[in-house]
Parts: sequence; structure tokens; C-alpha cells
Amino acid sequence: MITPEVTAFAERSVLAWLATVDASGCPNVSPKEVFSVFDSRWFVIANIASPASVRNLAENSQACLSFIDLFVQKGFKVKGRAEVIARDRDDFALWAEPLEKITQGRFPIRSVIVLTPDSIEPIVAPSYRLYPSETTEKSQAMAAMKAYGVVSARWQMPDKPSP
Repeated sequence: MITPEVTAFAERSVLAWLATVDASGCPNVSPKEVFSVFDSRWFVIANIASPASVRNLAENSQACLSFIDLFVQKGFKVKGRAEVIARDRDDFALWAEPLEKITQGRFPIRSVIVLTPDSIEPIVAPSYRLYPSETTEKSQAMAAMKAYGVVSARWQMPDKPSP
């Protein structure tokens, strides 16, 4: 279910949001800096400082992970069931390995949240649907870079003519 396209977007997204729900139905959305695709079948998410997410998943395993490439304004929403792998479990190191590669030991991984997808849907900015003939990934990236005042090696800004 996790296609190469989904994996590519996950790899280039610098932040994801994990949505969980407690036993009473109260939602919680928590930003996640450290997440990865694992074996093309699961998403692994580092629990660095997410007690509410872990507590909610103990009560209700339903979760949704969303991530986008901020510049092209596309990404994916992944819904499924999540399990929390505690540090004291025998298989913790296996699940934590791709996350440890990302953190290089900078952040303590308290546990690993393993999300098994039931569905994966694209997220796209409305411009792609409202103005399909003029909206491209490059046009979205160029507009975002202008708005944020940044330059990207991936999406080169056109050179300005010399005066």
C-alpha cells in the first residue's frame, strides 16, 4: 500500500502530524519530526515527547498521519491502526533503527509508534483542482519560496537580469 510516491513524499517532508483520539473521543494532533517508512508496509514514528499520543493509542489504536512537501503543497494522509513499541520490548531496536539513523542520537526515542495503513489518500492544495492548467509543482514551489523568502537548490529561482 505504501507506494514509492508516498515514500518519496515522506522522505522529503520535514514534519508530520499524528492525530489520535482518547477514549472519550477528544482528538489530539501532535507534530512529529522523526518518522519514516519501514519495509514499505508501515510507518514508524519516534515518540520523543508525546505522552498524549501514547496515552491515546493505549485507549484507541486508530490514528492518522499527515505529511506534505511544504513547497509543492502536496502530500498524503495515512489512516490506520497504531501500536506503541516500548523500549523494553525485544523488537524495539528493529523498529527504532530507521529513526535512530535520522536522529543520530540527538533525541531520546522513548518508544516507537508503528502505524499500519488501512488507507492512504493524497493531500493537494486547492489550486491544483481549481486551476489545473496553470498549477504545477514548480509554480507552487516558486510561489511558496517567494512568500517565505527562501531559495531552494531543488527549485532554482530564475536569474534576474543584470542592470
